[in-house]
Amino acid sequence: MKISLTKNAGHCFGVKAAIQKAFETVRRERQPVFTLGPIIHNPQVVRSLEKEGVKAVKNLSEIPKGVIIIRSHGVSPQVIATAQARGLKVVDATCPFVQRAHQLARQLVESGYDLIILGDFAHPEVEGIVGTVQGRATVVSGASEILDLPEKKSYGLIAQTTQTLENLQQVASALLTRTRTLKVLNTICNATTDLQKQTRLLAQAVDLMLVVGGRNSANTTRLAVICQEAGVPVYHIETADEIQPGWLQGVKHAGVTAGTSTPEEVIKEIMERLKNMTDAG
Repeated sequence: MKISLTKNAGHCFGVKAAIQKAFETVRRERQPVFTLGPIIHNPQVVRSLEKEGVKAVKNLSEIPKGVIIIRSHGVSPQVIATAQARGLKVVDATCPFVQRAHQLARQLVESGYDLIILGDFAHPEVEGIVGTVQGRATVVSGASEILDLPEKKSYGLIAQTTQTLENLQQVASALLTRTRTLKVLNTICNATTDLQKQTRLLAQAVDLMLVVGGRNSANTTRLAVICQEAGVPVYHIETADEIQPGWLQGVKHAGVTAGTSTPEEVIKEIMERLKNMTDAG
């Protein structure tokens, strides 16, 4: 059986930087270290940080004192202000692409555009962007929701950094029916776009796709959807132990891709497991 892995699968530079900053912080500080939510959406990385002494919390109220690391998804300015008011030391590990989305969202609102954010309303990244513009934004997940919007003089459109370019284009086209002026700012991460393209091409060429990454990871889940759209059997897994030998029966070419929050060692273990299964068969 041939096994192919998408190029640059796994941690992007933003995620790598956030994880490195978290490890450096806990090893440097002499006070408790926390993250507001998991540093990234990957349970293996979160457990590694926990062993070092970094605890993930849901709310700032859970932190009596110490250091709070702002994860790669970012937060609103209000959250940072609250942390500082509580006397917490803030270490910002927000992904640069997310920081850019915050900046462009503010620019659109300040310029008088009615802001539309393409993304998952409940995702922390989107929550942070909405908070940045003090709630002056409408979140949509796709073009079908645009018809419910009122007609406006001007709309501005940005996207959650892990969205697909196709979805952004479809929403932009739909918005043109609701306004005379539309300004679209592409805030999708370049690494995400490239990985999605590579995943789509590989899924069209193989008999089976394994998508590796946290089940609560938006970008990994989106990769699984892309593979499904290619019409190939798809299995979304987090570790090599989840691979079932029965999945590989009759498979001549297996493809593997991984979300940007997936550690390199997890990918290597899965590739090794597939190779061992192939050799054994």
